[in-house]
Amino acid sequence: MIIDAHHHLWDPVRHEYPWMDGDALAPLRRAYTVDDLWEVTDGRVAHTVLVQTISDERETAEFLATAGANNGLIKGVVGWVDLTAPDVADRIAALRGGPGGERLVGIRHQVQDEPDPGWFTQPEVLRGLRAVGAAGLVYDLLVLVPQLPVAVDVVRQLPEVSFVLDHLAKPNIVDGQWEPWASGLAGLAALPNVSAKVSGLVTEAPWDAWDAGQITPYVQHAVEVFGAERLMYGSDWPVCTLAASYDEVWELAGTLIKDLGDAERTAILGGTAERVYGL
Repeated sequence: MIIDAHHHLWDPVRHEYPWMDGDALAPLRRAYTVDDLWEVTDGRVAHTVLVQTISDERETAEFLATAGANNGLIKGVVGWVDLTAPDVADRIAALRGGPGGERLVGIRHQVQDEPDPGWFTQPEVLRGLRAVGAAGLVYDLLVLVPQLPVAVDVVRQLPEVSFVLDHLAKPNIVDGQWEPWASGLAGLAALPNVSAKVSGLVTEAPWDAWDAGQITPYVQHAVEVFGAERLMYGSDWPVCTLAASYDEVWELAGTLIKDLGDAERTAILGGTAERVYGL
């Protein structure tokens, strides 16, 4: 059972997406719908995980309703709640009580965009993360390489919470930078309550000139430090379309894991996501 563990949907008519500002991201400023998702996946995947794009619980509620009405393609939703809110547990319960609420599998906040380097370690945030874990949900880590030490500190404090690192912390593949990414990733992988997504890497490579050879060393390192049983495939569609089509990302995934054993490939292509997110 193949699972795409990371993709998005959005509609600029319904919501504002501040992260889309700038000429480079202009190609993304159109609606991407569940119909588009059915078209690009084209029977290749059994299920997907739909991931939040803005800090708005209304988007999460919409995603859950969409997931609940799409004949099983979107099996899980990683949504957003205000982790600093004192009633975060009630907010999670409210989302679960709405249409499609049973498909809420995780929570994410775009920590990469927080100007305060200590945001993630605030007592209110840690309390919110504990509420996420107590609700049986996973927390998706969206952090950049300089934020990895803080992520390690937070994850170490919360062994009862299951974390998933998005996009391998976005290594600087364009410049071939290895450190401090490699050491930071290994530090996070040393903590048993963390898994990671092999996702979003084509947009960290040269958008118009990437190839599998540039990306392979980063994925090999992830396999070495996490093990395939803690890695999962994600397309990061439609963000990936800045550099590659869904077809190209799918073919790249096959290339990146072709030398692994059957059990390892099965884990990355679905088994890990099914287990970690409880799909």
